[in-house]
Amino acid sequence: MKKLLLLIIISLLFGCEEIPSNGITKTSDSTDQIPVELLEVIDGDTIKVNYKGNTETIRYLLIDTPEINHKQLGKQPFSEEAKNRNKEILSNGNLTIEFHVGNRFDNYGRMLAYIYIDGVSVQETLLEEGLARVAYLFPPNTRYSDDFEKASNIAEKGKVGVWETPNYVTSRGFDSSVLVEDKNSSREPIGKCLIKGNISREGKKIFHVPSGNNYDATKPEEWFCTEEEAIKAGFSKAREY
Repeated sequence: MKKLLLLIIISLLFGCEEIPSNGITKTSDSTDQIPVELLEVIDGDTIKVNYKGNTETIRYLLIDTPEINHKQLGKQPFSEEAKNRNKEILSNGNLTIEFHVGNRFDNYGRMLAYIYIDGVSVQETLLEEGLARVAYLFPPNTRYSDDFEKASNIAEKGKVGVWETPNYVTSRGFDSSVLVEDKNSSREPIGKCLIKGNISREGKKIFHVPSGNNYDATKPEEWFCTEEEAIKAGFSKAREY
């Protein structure tokens, strides 16, 4: 009897939230939009809010934007644009969030939600403007996948934002190397500046001197006059074997 009473109290306190025995908060299949207070815009698809008196980090469901602080690749192209546009959208109306059926939090402790300003989907706006890709379609959290795909197709057909360069958007994320390859920045040396600066697919910055073993095979993204100049730009000298 006491156990039953406790369950009733919990259900009244949490509404549509379910608290299973493993302690993972789940959400029933509700489309209720919950008002929250914006505290911080972290990037294009992550924000911090005041939710029922607690500070929570929210990761946008079903989309992915280029990362500002990628562990291997650093700042990805269009990451600043996505963050700034996200911030602009969120500052122009009333912010509400909508949960979906399934786990309330991801493996990093972030809430998962759909985001709205005055009832308009922020996810759809970012997709339509070419600042995000549709991603992480894990059932049952696929409620708006068709709408999101349509919005993304508009940007892709218009070749705007992340769709400007072919193959930048991939099924695994964003491939910055294709933008580097498309740069016609400095394939020819400038005067006597013969040190080649190369950026790998992993984002590692390496410079090669003319006497190096791999110098002739290296395609430079940048040229440097001195090793000191290259090091100051964040490049490391290639190892010679």
